[in-house]
Amino acid sequence: MQTRLSGHGAYRHEYHIVWIPKYRKKVLTGRVKESIEGHMRDIERYHPEVRILQWNIQIDHVHMVAEIPPKYGVSMIVGKIKANTSRKVRSEGLVKGVYWGGAFWSPGFFSSTVGLDEEMIQKYVKYQEKVDTEEINLKMEL
Repeated sequence: MQTRLSGHGAYRHEYHIVWIPKYRKKVLTGRVKESIEGHMRDIERYHPEVRILQWNIQIDHVHMVAEIPPKYGVSMIVGKIKANTSRKVRSEGLVKGVYWGGAFWSPGFFSSTVGLDEEMIQKYVKYQEKVDTEEINLKMEL
């Protein structure tokens, strides 16, 4: 994980994100999977600060690790990725007869942050004054 710089600060914002096809149908195989993989990084073209670090498409859900700057909401970025991949899959006719009404992905998603060890951060915050005055040496593995 790398610290990134923005106009007015620095950040480390990586997220583990999971979403599913509507009705959790087992459709993420073959050409559907290939199409989604081919368009996963499209978001980086329009929002170059967003980085897709890793993804894994299972038969009925998608896992992704992404670095999203604080100026963007996670839900906004995930919404754009889902909208773009859905549009591509539907326009290619890959789910015709499986889904109707223009929906492909289920609404919503799961997200959690990926980052430093929680216990270490709590110690760092608790003892920061002593670290600053060099009373103790608290080593953080970053």
